[in-house]
Amino acid sequence: MPNKKNILIIAKSVISTETDAIAQLHNRLTDDFPDAIQIILSSEGRLIVAGVGKSANIANKMVATFNSTGQPSVFLHASDALHGDLGNIQKNDVLICISKSGNTEEIKMLVPLVKNLGNKIISICGNKESYLAKESDLFIDSTVEKEACPNNLAPTSSTTAQIVLGDAMAVCLLKLRNFSDSDFARFHPGGTLGKRLYLKVSDIISEQSKAIVSPNDSINSVIIEISNKRLGSTAVIDERKLIGIITDGDLRRMLENNSDISSLKASDIMCTTPKKISSDTLASFALTILEQNNISQLVVIDNEKYIGIIHIHDILKEGI
Repeated sequence: MPNKKNILIIAKSVISTETDAIAQLHNRLTDDFPDAIQIILSSEGRLIVAGVGKSANIANKMVATFNSTGQPSVFLHASDALHGDLGNIQKNDVLICISKSGNTEEIKMLVPLVKNLGNKIISICGNKESYLAKESDLFIDSTVEKEACPNNLAPTSSTTAQIVLGDAMAVCLLKLRNFSDSDFARFHPGGTLGKRLYLKVSDIISEQSKAIVSPNDSINSVIIEISNKRLGSTAVIDERKLIGIITDGDLRRMLENNSDISSLKASDIMCTTPKKISSDTLASFALTILEQNNISQLVVIDNEKYIGIIHIHDILKEGI
């Protein structure tokens, strides 16, 4: 079996090498970077991201990031572009071409074709003396001193640098467009992420969440209501107005402190300062309030009207 210590040494060496490569990108940025962002912002077309080999994989990732942050983008494999997919490029589109060497055969064939179409070309390239770097309208330098691969061959540091530059471009575009969390939610409606961004308390709470007792109700009635609604609590309502809440914790404390509970009423054991939220509150924010206050329930109130009680389990059940 390989030595665990040696494996960790190798892993840490890779991380250090790639970290150093990313750090060097600061010094390689020129005015071509903001110029590229301005061209994309002013374009009435889409962003076409092209590459070949491992750079094609990075281009695919960039397209996913751009699309999810409000920049319409299309992936174009440089090889496929030479066999019909060049027709994907429309009049106002901007091309980002990714390559480590900038001298591959597919790139050398693609660039002049795109230039003849009149589209702007932005290169992300690891060789400033390459054909791609010199023939593109704007050049973003992704040069790395060495790959993390011990043979300095397998694309590792270079592909990481490409990803980071793509992320930098996406975030610049996002911020300059004032892309908000609600915008983000429109593009991520599914899964846990989408739910955190759009699911509200009103989407979760139901009529079954409306546990109610009156201030003069007996403790027996309180226990039955809490048990029936299975919320671990009930609201205390007097003339349609919320005046308190009783939780199962309040019931336990009552039993610990009183040997005779026959004369006790709901108003005797209720908490008069329950935590409240409105039904249009994001469920993720409701969860934050619950966690910060180390409680399990929140009373939902809209314009002083009691809507119900939301339990932490209701939110967690949604995968938030």
